[in-house]
Amino acid sequence: MRLVSLLPSATEIVYALGLGDDLVGVTFECDEPPTVRVDKTVVVGGRDTRGMSPGEIDDYVKTQMAAGADLYTLHADALAGLAPDLILTQDLCRVCALPAGHVSDALDYLGCRADVLSLDPYTLDEVLDTILAVGARTDVPDRAEKLVASLRARLAAIASAIAGRSRPGVAVAEWVDPPFTAGHWIPDLVRAAGGEPVAARPGTRSVQTTWQEFTDAAPDVVLVAPCGFHLDDAAQQARTIAPKFPDASVWAIDANGLVARPGPRLIDGVEAIAAILHPGAVPEPPEGVIARVA
Repeated sequence: MRLVSLLPSATEIVYALGLGDDLVGVTFECDEPPTVRVDKTVVVGGRDTRGMSPGEIDDYVKTQMAAGADLYTLHADALAGLAPDLILTQDLCRVCALPAGHVSDALDYLGCRADVLSLDPYTLDEVLDTILAVGARTDVPDRAEKLVASLRARLAAIASAIAGRSRPGVAVAEWVDPPFTAGHWIPDLVRAAGGEPVAARPGTRSVQTTWQEFTDAAPDVVLVAPCGFHLDDAAQQARTIAPKFPDASVWAIDANGLVARPGPRLIDGVEAIAAILHPGAVPEPPEGVIARVA
């Protein structure tokens, strides 16, 4: 089966299921595993936002969306040339990836008969269900079930390790300029790690808010996990907002690696957050994924 992934998270799922050799097309943002783009065709492009501040990126996104313009470009001819059997995409967030409807329209125009599977989880359980869905559509359901069972076993181990401990209030900033609350599956990660999410939108889209909402929630811990950024940039942004929370510990986290992409590595995120909230109860995460800034 020839697979095309239009989502970094879907690419990670494909590799976790042992289907990397079947993947023929990816996006310009697919970077895990690190060698993913070596022999794959990039079929989705977009603006390189490296060097732009969070505020500048937000202004660009809002301007594009207000004008009805796309944030991503589908290289339709390249996609057609790959003759895919299955395309993995989403309708969850126009800011995060190309919507499934655009892909279907392009396939109709090209006369391409590939199936399209839209992965749109809003909760951690639904993320795990998407792994099962990909496994079913790629004829490896046993692999998917085994993978999900192993991920759930890791969650159960965390729950056992932190059982009976107090649950600190945790606010997660998905963006800092302007501030966005944590939505979708991220509050689930906090709960699974032994925290109580505050200033959050569990199971719904994250929304722009004010720092007043964050401070009114009086969090014990603030996690800065800006979507699209790894640890170094997250730490830099965390330092800018740390003075707003003199009574909380402020941490930066590798958002792309641990919390923003709805794939298997979310469980790594739960383990890392648990190490922040309950040091000594769970193993320390590897270097380069979390950092305390205040």
